[in-house]
Amino acid sequence: MAKYQVYLVRHGKTWFNRYDKMQGWSDTPLAPDGVEVAKQAAEALKDVDFSAAFSSDARRAIDTCKIIVDANKDHDKITPVKLPEFREEFYGYFEGNSSRQTWFTVGAMHGCTSYSEVITKYGMDASKDFVKEADPFHDAENAEEYWTRLDKGFDKLDDIAKDGDKILLVSHGTTIRSITDRYNAGNFDITVSPRNSSLTILECDDGEKRVTTYNKLLK
Repeated sequence: MAKYQVYLVRHGKTWFNRYDKMQGWSDTPLAPDGVEVAKQAAEALKDVDFSAAFSSDARRAIDTCKIIVDANKDHDKITPVKLPEFREEFYGYFEGNSSRQTWFTVGAMHGCTSYSEVITKYGMDASKDFVKEADPFHDAENAEEYWTRLDKGFDKLDDIAKDGDKILLVSHGTTIRSITDRYNAGNFDITVSPRNSSLTILECDDGEKRVTTYNKLLK
């Protein structure tokens, strides 16, 4: 397997982000200030030699990826591709609900009142299991379902990557936080969410992965 870097960028701020709502597989457009921070990221990354560019299949990620690629010095050589495997976590019944109220409801079953408290006390994977448990339809993804999906995405990146490649991947807050939690090489504080259009760098080396940069503001 190759040694390469994945430039993980969170999409720009959306309307659901603005209203602090659960936004997993549900999708809202970039808000005006979300477009602006995406443009700031594009300006910061315009001289990076990306060998390929990917996004999840959510419109907010697709649009952010296009803004970044269009500003890149090699934009005429890069065609963004959708990778559904890097879609955000699915929150099932709780999609579109108030984030604060959702995590109060989910956490209450485990003695917690917030998402930060849940992941601090139990961990990121447990938080996924708790959401599925609390979902009356049990449609939300648990940790096993979630990582089975993402691992397929990583397999696809391994298949196309060559030594020295830098690959752009526009994804989502909880997904970037989950990847950082699993492959944390810098003792990063994952109770802090990656900001919209921030950069997280994942180093991949012969199948081994480690996050070396987390939540870097691009401006």
